[in-house]
Amino acid sequence: MSWQAYIDSSLVGSGHIDKAAIISVAGDSVWASSAGFTIQPDEMKNLVAILTETGNAVDKAHADGIYVGGERYVVARIEGRSIYGRKGRTGICIAKTKQAIIVAHHGEAQVAGNSTQTVEALADYLIKVGY
Repeated sequence: MSWQAYIDSSLVGSGHIDKAAIISVAGDSVWASSAGFTIQPDEMKNLVAILTETGNAVDKAHADGIYVGGERYVVARIEGRSIYGRKGRTGICIAKTKQAIIVAHHGEAQVAGNSTQTVEALADYLIKVGY
């Protein structure tokens, strides 16, 4: 399955995510994304720093929030491989695998818990198959 197919079928196709991207674990490239969902290079590097607990990135994320696609999200929690953020009634779920980082957004009409479950299930699958 192509990276774009994971976005279109496994994430957005689930109905629990309205836009998503898969980026490299190094934070230096976007492998696939939904149309109009652009994650800037500095945003990718910041996500990598948080997920790898580089410097004070975790504390800074809790204090200042994180930016994804030009939007600021308040960090709800950071747990190991995952970051969860909220902006009003929308939010993001980010999960790191061995080689990729899944960044998924849910809209107002979608339930955060269902979105989280969808992203974490794809992350578990990718880890299982070596990614």
